[in-house]
Amino acid sequence: MSKGISENGHREDIHWPSLVAAISAITAVGIAIGLGLPLLSIILEKRGIPSTLIGLNTAMAGVAAMVAAPITTRLAHELGVARTMLWAVFLSAISGLGFYFADAFWMWFPLRLVFHGATTTLFILSEFWINVAAPPSRRGFVLGIYATVLSLGFACGPLLFSLLGSDGILPFAVGAIAILLAAVPIYIARGESPQLNEKPQSHFFRYIFLVPTATAAVFVFGAVEAGGLSLFPIYATRTGFSESQAALLLTVMGVGNMVFQIPVGMLSDGLKDRRLLLSIMAVIGLCGSLALPWLSHNWVLMAIVLLFWGGSVSGLYTVGLSHLGSRLTGSDLAAANAAFVFCYAVGTVAGPQAIGVAIDISGNHGFAYAIAGFFALYVALSLGRLLFRPKQA
Repeated sequence: MSKGISENGHREDIHWPSLVAAISAITAVGIAIGLGLPLLSIILEKRGIPSTLIGLNTAMAGVAAMVAAPITTRLAHELGVARTMLWAVFLSAISGLGFYFADAFWMWFPLRLVFHGATTTLFILSEFWINVAAPPSRRGFVLGIYATVLSLGFACGPLLFSLLGSDGILPFAVGAIAILLAAVPIYIARGESPQLNEKPQSHFFRYIFLVPTATAAVFVFGAVEAGGLSLFPIYATRTGFSESQAALLLTVMGVGNMVFQIPVGMLSDGLKDRRLLLSIMAVIGLCGSLALPWLSHNWVLMAIVLLFWGGSVSGLYTVGLSHLGSRLTGSDLAAANAAFVFCYAVGTVAGPQAIGVAIDISGNHGFAYAIAGFFALYVALSLGRLLFRPKQA
């Protein structure tokens, strides 16, 4: 028995080399994605590509994630976790740079598939690595650090875009270099990466329903995050706020996403059953979304609600991932992590569509009611599981 490992296979200490490797690697990718998403959209707009086709090309990110998730665990089993991550770094950097050289619009579709498929692999295996390296008693705290640093990485991307602009190869080169830098900590800590000596015991899609409180949480998070971020500016301006006020409200929501992650993670570590906290955050999300129509004429009250609402929404991801890690180990945890990211990808595709339809059908406040619908479904599921399915040891 190696030092720091308990009899059940869990580490009792925080294994910092592994955590630094996984967190810094995925943060570098977050910076590149945060830079790349607005960069690619602006370039296509300059080329005269219709908005519908730009949206279709952007949606390939979700498709790529849904394709990559089921095969990631199999690749990690065959090649090893660190080696698979290194290949994913290489492919995402090359494909990211490839957008600059791809003159024909149709070429951007396979490039999107490769880029987002590779980054999905990095997300799945980084989160698996973090879950394994974190001691059970401090898993929420560690995942809170991960979510906070990742949020900073995503925030730095648009900042870089504002500094670099969209002309020439420079922004593409900076994005590719940022991704390639992720290989350094992975390579250094390659000997510390978790081993997948056994294949998962069940089919991939079985893991979606194995820990439904976690996978449903990340589905709702993906739907609300993608739909909310993309359509909230429209909702806010239609209710009378200026574009700058709407942008500031989104910023406040982002601050809530970031600052509450570590406290929420630490709070989850003190609970015997993390499903209770997930239910509470979903209720906060439900109440906050239902309150939006009543707050639509008061910017300050709207900002206060969105600050705490943003923390609750993003907390679904952090605590859901922590709950997943508390229930499974080894190859089963790796496969469940893949299912977790798969459900997030499905949410990012379903959310904007459902919220957009709701606005068209029931008017501007359909935005709030559609989001409330997602939270209401999760509240019913989580409370039902909590009441009728006591946590198993």
